Amino acid sequence: MKWMYTSQRKEYANALTEVGKERTDVVVLDADLSSSTRTAEFAKNFPERFFNCGIAEQNMIGTAAGLAAAGKTVFASTFAAFATGRCWDQIRQAVAYSNLDVKIVATHAGITVGPDGATHQALEDIAIMRVLPNMTVIVPADGAETYKAIKAIANYKGPCYVRLGRSDVPLVTSMETPFEVGKASLLKEGSDITLAACGQMVAICLEAAEELESRGISAEVLNVSTIKPLDKDAIAKSVEKTGCIVTAEEHSIEGGLGSAVCEFLCETYSVPQQRIGTPACFGESGESDALMKKYGLTKEHVVEASEKVIRRKKQ
Repeated sequence: MKWMYTSQRKEYANALTEVGKERTDVVVLDADLSSSTRTAEFAKNFPERFFNCGIAEQNMIGTAAGLAAAGKTVFASTFAAFATGRCWDQIRQAVAYSNLDVKIVATHAGITVGPDGATHQALEDIAIMRVLPNMTVIVPADGAETYKAIKAIANYKGPCYVRLGRSDVPLVTSMETPFEVGKASLLKEGSDITLAACGQMVAICLEAAEELESRGISAEVLNVSTIKPLDKDAIAKSVEKTGCIVTAEEHSIEGGLGSAVCEFLCETYSVPQQRIGTPACFGESGESDALMKKYGLTKEHVVEASEKVIRRKKQ
């Protein structure tokens, strides 16, 4: 497949600026990384509604909670490793427990942070965010979906965590593609296997589906951009038809999209399942493509997993 590539961070900035024009109650916080997260664009347009909290991420979340309690809709950004791991107590106690209108939009998530290494490669963030009561978790597939997700959560009450990558990613949706919080989208129909993915793994699953098609296997591809609340109806409808499923995410194999799908299916539909994700380990410094290959996040790995579950289905 030939892809156009888009920047999730750039589209985050574009959507945030549009929201800022539409609503004066929207404020943005950053932890001294506004040039990297791209919230600097909002700061340029609305300096009176932008606050650089410095390298004090816990204080940023506390400030965000206070502003939300005062009636503001707050977007708070930094790198995913810091936004979730360093601030988890503050997110739990000040944001989620109080069910406040704080939108944590974290960039530089996943193994594709690359040369920055394990300390900056957030591979556990979906897991620790989705276990929090009241927290909505969204992992857009590309730049267009990022734009739509940001516009949507600005009008969606309650805490949200949005996970964005560092690298440009293939464009698999368009600005016209519908987006709704809590809904998965069907990108390709199939009858033999379901491929359910989030983030840039959606494009990889579409490539895998094309390869499987050449092998006589019809793969259905779901873009599960909302991890919580999970679109159980879409997953159920798909696996009822295909009879097996592979999940794929640029996140630890433990606790993310794959775990959420398994938790649902183990209580409802007994079908063969296989999860694609990074092993339960820390990452390492390296080029993004090399790391994706080493940690099992390629088209070839999805194809191999698909053939494996189809064999199980036939047993």
